[in-house]
Amino acid sequence: MAEVLTEALISLGGNVGDVRGTLARAIAALCDGTAVRLLARSSDYRTPPVGVTDQPPFINCAIVAATGLAPNALLHRAQAVERQFGRDRPHERHWGPRTLDIDLIAYDDLVRKTPELTLPHPRALERAFVLLPLAEIAPDRRLLGLRIADALAKVDRTGIEKLVTS
Repeated sequence: MAEVLTEALISLGGNVGDVRGTLARAIAALCDGTAVRLLARSSDYRTPPVGVTDQPPFINCAIVAATGLAPNALLHRAQAVERQFGRDRPHERHWGPRTLDIDLIAYDDLVRKTPELTLPHPRALERAFVLLPLAEIAPDRRLLGLRIADALAKVDRTGIEKLVTS
């Protein structure tokens, strides 16, 4: 019997160290080609920090991946990759600087709210740093009934810069 694969939308970012190198290595670690297969990757974008503004800008990107993992297993895998690249969630400043942040934005059309995981991501439709990379690779994909491209048209993109491929 063939494995049932789910399409996941994942946002990645960071603002400490060699962020673009970290993002490339983190995507490779997350998307091993077996449990998680990379289907599409956006460009990198320099974005202003949100919440805590006295920190360097972030670099953000997004991926579309196919996976046979359950939502919580995918979340745990993403958090393990964050730790592999120096993330220490329990000891960091909320919305502060970080080497790597990986957020599960959507898991097919699943809507779920548990203490550990809310899908789609509760603030995805408010954040240009999530929507702009996603709109590049999945503009017609819907989050809570709204096309990503349409959601992007409703948010402020001030200060976001698409970075050239290195």
